Amino acid sequence: MEKRYDLDRFLEAQRETYGNALEEIRQGSKQTHWMWFIFPQLRGLGFTDYNIFYGIENLKEASLYLNHPILGKRLVEITQPMLEIENKTALEILGRPDERKLKSCMTLFGLLPETPECFRQVLVKYYNGEQDEKTLQLIKESGS
Repeated sequence: MEKRYDLDRFLEAQRETYGNALEEIRQGSKQTHWMWFIFPQLRGLGFTDYNIFYGIENLKEASLYLNHPILGKRLVEITQPMLEIENKTALEILGRPDERKLKSCMTLFGLLPETPECFRQVLVKYYNGEQDEKTLQLIKESGS
C-alpha cells in the first residue's frame, strides 16, 4: 500500500498568507511569519511544532509538492522574485534563521530530476552555489 502524503496542510496554511508572502518577497523584505509552509524544508532540520508539521518527509513528498498544480506553481512563482532582488543577501531579505530555511528548501527541491532551474539559481545567487549539508545528510540517511 502506497503512503499518502497530506499536502492539504500547505494549501490551508497558504490560503490566507500566500499573497502577502509573495508581495513581501517582491518588496525584498520578509515581514510576517510564513516560511515553514511557503518554502518548506525537509523534516528533521528543526524541532518546533511548525518545523515538524510542515516538514517534507522525503524526496517523494517533495516531488508531489512540486508537481501539485497549486503548490508547485506557487513555489516557483515566489522563488523567481528572489532572483530579481539586487544588492541584498538572503539574511537581509528573510532574517535569521529563515535565510537558512531558504537554503535547505532550495537544496531539497533542487535535488528533484524535474526541478525548475530557479532553485539552483537561488543557491548560486545567495549561497555561492552551495547546497545545505544537513538536508543532503538527511536525504542520504533516509535512503530517499
